[in-house]
Amino acid sequence: MISGEQKTKLSYYKELDGVRAIAILMVMFFHFFSDFETDGSIFQFLKQWAMKGETGVTLFFVLSGFLITRILLSTRESENYFYNFFVRRSLRIFPLYYLFLVIYYLTPLFFGGAIPEFGLQIYYWIYLQDFSTTFGWKSEGPGQFWSLAVEEHFYLVWPFLIYYLRERAIVFWIGVIIVTSFVLRIYMSQRYPLIHHFTFTRMDDLAIGAILALLEYNGFVKRKNAIYFLLLLIPVNMVWVLNRLVGPSIVDSIGFLQTSISFCSLIGFVICLQKGNWLKKFLSQTPLIYTGKVSYGLYVFHPFCFKLFEIFLTTKFWVVNLIGSLVFTYIIATLSYYYFETYFLKLKERYSGNKKVDSVG
Repeated sequence: MISGEQKTKLSYYKELDGVRAIAILMVMFFHFFSDFETDGSIFQFLKQWAMKGETGVTLFFVLSGFLITRILLSTRESENYFYNFFVRRSLRIFPLYYLFLVIYYLTPLFFGGAIPEFGLQIYYWIYLQDFSTTFGWKSEGPGQFWSLAVEEHFYLVWPFLIYYLRERAIVFWIGVIIVTSFVLRIYMSQRYPLIHHFTFTRMDDLAIGAILALLEYNGFVKRKNAIYFLLLLIPVNMVWVLNRLVGPSIVDSIGFLQTSISFCSLIGFVICLQKGNWLKKFLSQTPLIYTGKVSYGLYVFHPFCFKLFEIFLTTKFWVVNLIGSLVFTYIIATLSYYYFETYFLKLKERYSGNKKVDSVG
C-alpha cells in the first residue's frame, strides 16, 4: 500500500496532453473526411485512414477513466471529497457545454430558420442524448455530444464506488462493467445501429482506464514495467483470428474491447518511459501540448466550425478546405479557452489542494 502523503500527491504527466491532442485530431480528421467527398487517389487514401479516427473517442474515454480515477483515489480520504469533485467537474464541463447548446439552438435564426421545439432539445439539456440517439427517440442537437453524456454518467457513479469500496471490490466492479458492456454490445447490435453511442455499451472504456489508475496507485507504473504494457498489445491485437470462429456481432464487441485495452496499454507504456525518451519528448512538443489544452473547445466546436467554413469559405480544393476548417476551429477554441473557459478553470482550482494533477477536461 502507498502512504497517505504519497496518495495526495499525483505526478504530472505532461505527455498526456499530447495524447489528448492526438485523440482530438483523430476525431476532427474523422469528421472532416466523413462529411467531405471528392475525387482523387490521395484523398481516398487519406479518407481510409481518417475513418479510423473515430476511435479517438475511445482514447478520450480511456484517458478520462485513468485521470479521473487517479484523482479520486488520491483524494478519497480528504474532506469534502464529493463536493470538491462534483464542483470541479461542473465548472470544467457545464459552462462551455451549455453555452454551445444555446449557440447551436439559436443559430437557425441567423439563416432564416426556426429554433427546434424544446421537446427535441430536452435530452441534450439533461444529458440523455446518448439514449435518444441509441433508441431513436426524436431529438435534435450537436451530434458529437453523445460522448459527453457517457462521461457525465460515469462521473455520477464512479466517485461513490471509489469512496465506499475497497480495492478488491473496485476491481470486481470493473470486471462487472467490462463484461456487461461486452454482452450488451452483442445483444443490442442486432436491434440498434448506434450502440456505440450508449452509456452502458461504452462504460468499459472508462473502466479499463481505471485499471491503469489502480496499477499506478499500487506502484506498478514505473520505468522497469514499461515493457509489460507493450507486450500486452501482442495478445490483445490477435483478435482478427476470431473473424473465422465467431459471429460478426461478437467480433465487433471484441473490437471495442481490443481498442480500449490497446490504448490503455499505450498510455501505460508512455508514462512508464524515462523522462528523456523520444516519445515523451514528441508528445510534449508545444503544438501538441497546446492542442491538448484547448481540446475540449476543439471537440465542442469542430463540427459547427467545419459547417460554417463549408457554407461561407469552401473552395474546390479539399486541402485548402481541410486546413481552413482546422485553422478556423483552432481560432474559435482558443477564444473559448482564454475568454470563457479560463474564468471557470480558475474557480475550479479553489476546490483542489493539489495543484500538480493532470487536466482532465
